[in-house]
Amino acid sequence: MGIEDKLNQAKGALKEGAGKLTGDKKTEIEGAVEKVVAKAKDGLEDVKEGIEGAVEGLKNNFKK
Repeated sequence: MGIEDKLNQAKGALKEGAGKLTGDKKTEIEGAVEKVVAKAKDGLEDVKEGIEGAVEGLKNNFKK
């Protein structure tokens, strides 16, 4: 999992919270979107790592 993605999730959550506190819907929505995008990127990285691990496992099985 990427540290940058985790930081962007936190930044988005803070921005969303600040927007809620101040009643600024634009900032709240921007923060929510940033949080979701960062979470999706982080999830995609997990999928990529899983696929790479599966491919390596298959390669190792064919070498035997």
